[in-house]
Amino acid sequence: MTLDMIAADGQIAAGRFSLRPARKSDAGLIEMYSADSRVAMGTQTIPHPLPPGAAEAYVARAMAPGAAEQIWVMDGAANGLAEVLGVISLKRMDRGQSEIGYWVAPAFWNTGFASEAVRALIAANPQACRTLFAEVFQDNPGSARVLTNCGFEYLGDAEAFCVARNAMVPTWTYLKKLD
Repeated sequence: MTLDMIAADGQIAAGRFSLRPARKSDAGLIEMYSADSRVAMGTQTIPHPLPPGAAEAYVARAMAPGAAEQIWVMDGAANGLAEVLGVISLKRMDRGQSEIGYWVAPAFWNTGFASEAVRALIAANPQACRTLFAEVFQDNPGSARVLTNCGFEYLGDAEAFCVARNAMVPTWTYLKKLD
């Protein structure tokens, strides 16, 4: 499956929800969810406490044309779920590679939403990648399971800086070849 799976408005079907481009009205829910320390400490880039205007800046960056990172909102409104369930992104690297990142709001943990979003993004392959990379903190085995369930292979251990923790944190790194 490929780019033809992406609707003209940028949406990607993902089972119980769709992945769609961010819009200004998402800022409130993104702020509410990403201000939760459990979400922030599971990512490399979300600060905790969340400073004023951070969610609006994130949405503006997500909406900017030509950005190196594409960001989609997991939107379940069409199926009676919340309008924002979480976010997923692809950051362009070099040589046909991208890095995938995602978070799901705590109210929706253990629902399979992250796996559905990752599978949908892999199937649509909006950046026409040959290889996807991912990195998760070692104290987040749920995100590691999402990746292995979606066909990613474990590469090894590393570490990455976490803004919310203000510290280097051990990570597991993963790879998925798409060609």
